[in-house]
Amino acid sequence: METTAAETAPARLRNTPSWLISHVATHTSRLVWGAFDAAGARRYHYALLSALEEFGPASQAALGRRCGIDRSYVVAAVNELVEAGSVERAPDLADRRRNVITLTPAGAERLRHFDEVLAGVQDELLAPLSSDERTQLADLLRRVLDHHSGR
Repeated sequence: METTAAETAPARLRNTPSWLISHVATHTSRLVWGAFDAAGARRYHYALLSALEEFGPASQAALGRRCGIDRSYVVAAVNELVEAGSVERAPDLADRRRNVITLTPAGAERLRHFDEVLAGVQDELLAPLSSDERTQLADLLRRVLDHHSGR
């Protein structure tokens, strides 16, 4: 069995939160990518469908800003979601230069499936933690993120 950097790295690295976060993030990305790939989706699909469900119809530009996704990726992901019947794209009646994206019932159903996929990833990733520890970890990470994003 191959050893990993997490097993062989010097203790001063293994005890540094930034190093730990970086390595856990890399592992997490692999898990999420693999799970969404198996479900016929990408992380962007999940983010966009989530934003549409929570905040309602929006322009592609607004979706990109809300989800932190580059405009060109939003266009490609929305095209894929339209093709799958998960969203509808229609001209904005107030400004014909932009499109409004709306979640369809099939998209809401697909989002529920993706929620289950992501829950499975969370369970695999956080297996060594109790429910309370998972909540505490999420709270701590959210505080750090909020601090650095100006919230």
